[in-house]
Amino acid sequence: MKPKSHYDIVIIGSGLGGLVSAIIMAKEGYNVCVLEKNQQFGGNLQTFSRNKSIFDTGVHYIGSLGKGENLYQYFNYLGIMDGLSLKKMDEDGFDIISFDDDENAYPYAQGFNNFKAQLKTYFPDESEAINTYCEQIQETCNAFPLYRLKPGRPYADGVFKLQIKSFLESITNNKRLQAVLAGSNFLYAGDGYKTPFYVHSLSVNSYIQSAYRCINGGSQITKLLIRQLKKYGGEVYKHHEVENLICADGLIKAAVCTNRNKIEGNTFISNIEPKITLNLVGKEHFRKSYTNRIEGIESTISAFSLYIVLKPDCFKYINKNYYHFKTQDAVWNAQHYTQETWPESYMLSMGIKKDNNIYGDNITIMTYMRYEEVEPWADTFNTVAHKNERGQTYEAFKKEKAEIIIDELEKKFPNIRNCIAEYYTSSPLSYRDYIATNRGSMYGYTKDVNKSMQSFISPKTKINNLLFTGQSLNMHGILGVTISGVVTCSELLGQDYLLDKIIAANQTEN
Repeated sequence: MKPKSHYDIVIIGSGLGGLVSAIIMAKEGYNVCVLEKNQQFGGNLQTFSRNKSIFDTGVHYIGSLGKGENLYQYFNYLGIMDGLSLKKMDEDGFDIISFDDDENAYPYAQGFNNFKAQLKTYFPDESEAINTYCEQIQETCNAFPLYRLKPGRPYADGVFKLQIKSFLESITNNKRLQAVLAGSNFLYAGDGYKTPFYVHSLSVNSYIQSAYRCINGGSQITKLLIRQLKKYGGEVYKHHEVENLICADGLIKAAVCTNRNKIEGNTFISNIEPKITLNLVGKEHFRKSYTNRIEGIESTISAFSLYIVLKPDCFKYINKNYYHFKTQDAVWNAQHYTQETWPESYMLSMGIKKDNNIYGDNITIMTYMRYEEVEPWADTFNTVAHKNERGQTYEAFKKEKAEIIIDELEKKFPNIRNCIAEYYTSSPLSYRDYIATNRGSMYGYTKDVNKSMQSFISPKTKINNLLFTGQSLNMHGILGVTISGVVTCSELLGQDYLLDKIIAANQTEN
């Protein structure tokens, strides 16, 4: 089956922002088509299977899915909430922050009262600082209307100048507490010299509200979204990589795919990175000042991931994540590693199968890696749909890095090497090729407190029928990208109208 020649809405990329936008517009009666280049839909929601074990590529846990919470309400409106298969993470410590030189394992607990109580057992003299931290997070999140399902600008004025590191230094002199409170900053590639406090707040608040793992992987979200999209008459097509967006008379007329299919439309929504989108359209169709600004935005760092298949009944399932650092300073500096100090930090998360809560099935470890490290192989391209081996030197490079990570893991989990049945790896090139991000960037564009507005991109472009959606708009993450779909569709439907629909869907449920 191939796409029709014309649609009301053509969406390029089937990541979460694209699928959310597609459902919203299809629910409103528009004729919608989603074009995906890969064999699998979902962008960062993609999973893969090795040795009958399912690994997530980007979604290791989800926040704010408790009944009535903000992501719950958005997902409920989209019609997917009841279909999700979830495992609630440890309420007294869904995330653990740890350090090489400290025997303590500091927990992030679910619910702000519990969060404060758990941390105060480790920092009994820092009660005021912990209270202030939690109050500031909630106050900051309240400044972003769409995070409360309220009308308003997608971002809040007045919160951009506060930097996470300087804020923590203002509420406590305890360096260890500062490091613990910033310890999950791998969630947004936090940098001690750049990251605004609001980025930290919007990321961490979601999980403190509630934290869940997806049983058998996050791709279930994609499947449920596509099922809903088809229910409302929308269409999705994989193996449809857009290579050109034809622009004439100030409008996008058609998307041309590498398989030569040409799809015309009234409105085009790009769920791929704006830098790449500009190249598809042709930079000559935009003002030079605009293209220069987009091109000048720094992308976040990439990652190296180690995917471990565990031997049966060998390694106990851990219902929490670990954010581990060699030193407390690495919380702020891990991105600036040297070859001798890499990895200065890592995140460890476990996959879970249905009805298997005793022993683990697999483990994913992620750590920072700069794109420069894989530039010797930058001219290669390799996905499931387009097989292309990068060569023995690349495989040797990945194996060396994997062994270094396993050596680090053994310090914390002494028996782990004996429990490894097989392992696999991905590098910044994997993120680049599968997710189509600039230089394999994990989270789109860097939010820099020193350039507070530079990285904010409007969903509207100077081409009247071309819109952006996805993690490059306002915030990354499941909640942030879902909201990006709402922001984009608000440009077509009206924000008040769309929010009323979302709120009404949840009132009907209650």
